[in-house]
Amino acid sequence: MTEVKVPAPSRWRKLSVLFGEVLIFVVAFMLISAYQARALLATDHEPAPSLQAMTLLGEKFDLEDLKGKPALVYFFAPWCSYCAASADNLVRLRRMRSEEELDIIVVALDWQAHEQIAEYARDHELNVPVVMGNSEIATSWQVHGFPTYYVLDSEHKVVRRDFGYSTQIGLLWRSWLLE
Repeated sequence: MTEVKVPAPSRWRKLSVLFGEVLIFVVAFMLISAYQARALLATDHEPAPSLQAMTLLGEKFDLEDLKGKPALVYFFAPWCSYCAASADNLVRLRRMRSEEELDIIVVALDWQAHEQIAEYARDHELNVPVVMGNSEIATSWQVHGFPTYYVLDSEHKVVRRDFGYSTQIGLLWRSWLLE
């Protein structure tokens, strides 16, 4: 019996298979992300809802006071592991984008005690305002899961939105593609 030799796949064939698999992963990721974000505020350049509350430091916060520059509004829960994983990305984003370029506001939701948020902010060395949110804010901003974030233009109209973990590159990319 003669043995049939099957030629090894060419380098080109291996690369095309790898490219196809990566493409399938990227498309699936984008479809899942779009599905998860379907219940969020629309990105049709409508004004963002009101956001008025006290900060972790006991100061009054009103998003309206920050109009004139773009903003990233990031909603989290202190018990959320995805939020904890992405908190460092927000800290690094602040280092990369100055306060003059971009406001970054972190809004705590679904918390039990003030100390719980203070501990979270300390543990993650948050260098941005932390707003003590409530269920009314969650409802008006259509936050149904964590983390949820919105990117607002300089007139504070919603231009981007997302749900779930975002890398630092993802946050930087979205915040630079504003206008």
